[in-house]
Amino acid sequence: MVPLIRSRQLVTVAPVNPDLIEVGDIVLARVAGTVYLHLVAAIERGTGRVQISNNRGRVNGWTNYARIYGICTAVDGTPRPRAEGKSRTQPG
Repeated sequence: MVPLIRSRQLVTVAPVNPDLIEVGDIVLARVAGTVYLHLVAAIERGTGRVQISNNRGRVNGWTNYARIYGICTAVDGTPRPRAEGKSRTQPG
């Protein structure tokens, strides 16, 4: 995720309300059984899917809302743009 997130930088992740995810957000998503931080490249609200990619233009594929666990809210203590207010406050 360089230059957005460099190796060994501390990230803060919060549970996310999938309905509030936007293109450009960094989300914690499960891909092939492993959990990674990915950049949201596109959203299909009708099907409940997001396209995840790296920040160098490589598209990793589509995943559904159920596999999006959180949103990156800060990197090394610096808040991420547009992440505020997207956390899920109640289970579900």
